[in-house]
Amino acid sequence: MLFDRTDHELGRLYQADEEILAQGEEEVENLYIILEGQVEVFAQDANGKTVRFSVLGEGEILGELAALDGGPRCASARAMGKARILTIDRRGLLRRIQEDPSLALRLLVQMSRRIRLLDQEVLRLHALGKGQEEGE
Repeated sequence: MLFDRTDHELGRLYQADEEILAQGEEEVENLYIILEGQVEVFAQDANGKTVRFSVLGEGEILGELAALDGGPRCASARAMGKARILTIDRRGLLRRIQEDPSLALRLLVQMSRRIRLLDQEVLRLHALGKGQEEGE
């Protein structure tokens, strides 16, 4: 978990289906830590179809890419039921990392896990595509 349980007293309580962040938002520098509940992360593809990326739970982060690189949000997120979410801006994150450098490692570990999952999904989709090509 990125932050101590004492942080559960902080954060904002989101209601079911309430939007936390939106795909395409620009000039954002906040990341979010799920203190309680679950969050669905999804995006719209080029055809307008909703694609679910993941369901995140307690102790997980979201919005870290835009917070770290300053680019637009690449996905949307909404609460699945009630969820308490702590918002941390880039300056606050850097301050916490200076106070506790192991926080940076925990952040990198979570991001690395997601990259591994994405790698597996790319391989799965590639295998599906090869099977379709051979069947033509």
